[in-house]
Amino acid sequence: LDKDKQKNLLKIFEESNNNYVVKGDFLNAEKLIERILLNNNNNFNFKRNFSVNVGINRVRLDNKFFLSNFSGNLKFKNQNLSDGQLNGNFPNEKKMIFTVKTINKNKITTLYIDHAKPIVKNYKFIKGFDEGVLDFYSTKNGNISNSTLKIYDFKLKELPTLTKILTLASLQGIADILSGEGIRFKEFEMNFKDIDDTITISEIYAIGPAISILMDGYIEKNKLVSLRGTLVPATTINKVIGSIPILGKILVGSKTGEGVFGVSFKIKGSPKNLETTVNP
Repeated sequence: LDKDKQKNLLKIFEESNNNYVVKGDFLNAEKLIERILLNNNNNFNFKRNFSVNVGINRVRLDNKFFLSNFSGNLKFKNQNLSDGQLNGNFPNEKKMIFTVKTINKNKITTLYIDHAKPIVKNYKFIKGFDEGVLDFYSTKNGNISNSTLKIYDFKLKELPTLTKILTLASLQGIADILSGEGIRFKEFEMNFKDIDDTITISEIYAIGPAISILMDGYIEKNKLVSLRGTLVPATTINKVIGSIPILGKILVGSKTGEGVFGVSFKIKGSPKNLETTVNP
């Protein structure tokens, strides 16, 4: 019985030399997901190399989302997860697939999940996230990783920094929608490099019918956030203008998210004391 009052029913045993089995009827994985996502240290204090075969009937991600037929295998080498795959099923043929593969010192990690909310909600600066499909890909060599995160068809109901940008840019109508029923986005993509304690973001873009956002910058973990970008309201209007032959390309541009009407902004400061400036 864990701190969430969930009864975990599992057996863990050594099937053969350095080959273990974890199987059972139920596992509460909510806190485990939080630790994996938010813990900067990815090493494990295991004294030897070994493998684990997993077979669990039902896995709890949070109060709403559960996976069934959760199965796969994991291999740990030199205190790191080196190879493995885990699969699980949601109702209505939705799924989760997690893979890790090491090839010539390159560690490739992927995660696909048809319900992104149990993952995204662990990042406390994003509130009111709903729906969404998440697709993550990362390659790591030594202490350098290059990653791409994509989320499709989701809705945001509360994001303080975005609300402030909209308010400062006199786009109060969109800010009211954000804090009310929420703003829908069709696609979000973030491309970034992680070296030691610094994340360099080469591009972030989020595209929706009400607004689109383009950003880049860097984040020094627990020290400094420095981002700059452009917010384009009325994305649908800009899309219509962009469809006009010849003139549309001149006015709107050819890059996804660009438009006639835009607001440039900067976000800088410590994570707990961010300063946002806007230049309409």
